[in-house]
Amino acid sequence: MEALILSTAVVALAEMGDKTQLLSFVLAARLKRRVPIMLGILFATLANHFLAGSVGAWLATLVAPGTLRWIVAISFFAFGAWALVPDKLEGERDLRGAGVFLTTLVAFFLVEMGDKTQLATVALAARYDSLTLVVLGTTLGMMLANVPAVWIGATLAHRVNMQALRWVAAGLFVVLGILTLIVPDVRASAGAVAPR
Repeated sequence: MEALILSTAVVALAEMGDKTQLLSFVLAARLKRRVPIMLGILFATLANHFLAGSVGAWLATLVAPGTLRWIVAISFFAFGAWALVPDKLEGERDLRGAGVFLTTLVAFFLVEMGDKTQLATVALAARYDSLTLVVLGTTLGMMLANVPAVWIGATLAHRVNMQALRWVAAGLFVVLGILTLIVPDVRASAGAVAPR
C-alpha cells in the first residue's frame, strides 16, 4: 500500500502546474466534452505510466541494490528541483480532425513523454516491487490533478496557489529521496524474505 499511496501523492502534487495539466485546461476549453477528455487522459496515463513503470522495474534488475538506491534518491532530489520550475505548454496544438477521445489520448500520451511525472514513475517502479501499485498510484495521482482541471476549467488555475503546490511537491520529492537513502531497500528486503 505504501507504493500506491506515495505514488498517488507524488504525482498529484507534481502535476500541479505541469504541462499535462495545462493541456487539460486547453482541451477542456477547446473541445468542451468532459467525459471523453477524462477517459482519454485515463487511458493515455495508464499506457504511458505502464511503459515508464516497466522501464523502472527492468532497470532495477540491472543495477545492484546499493547503486539503485543512490540513483533513485538522486532522481527524487532532481525531481524536487524540477518541480519548482513552472511548465509551459509549447506551441499551439492542432486539435481538429480526430474525435475528442482520440485527440486527448494521443496529445496527452505524447506530452507526458519525458515529463517529470513519467520519470518519477520510472523511479518509483525501480524503488518499489509492485509495478501494478505504482502504475495505479501514479495514474490516480494524474487523475486527481487533471479531472478538476477538465471539469472546472481555467477558472481553477486562478484559484489555486500553484507556487505553494510546487513547493509542497518539491518537498515531497526531497523527503522521498531522503527516505530512499535511509529506509532499507524494498526490493532487497522483499528478495531476502522470499523463499529460494
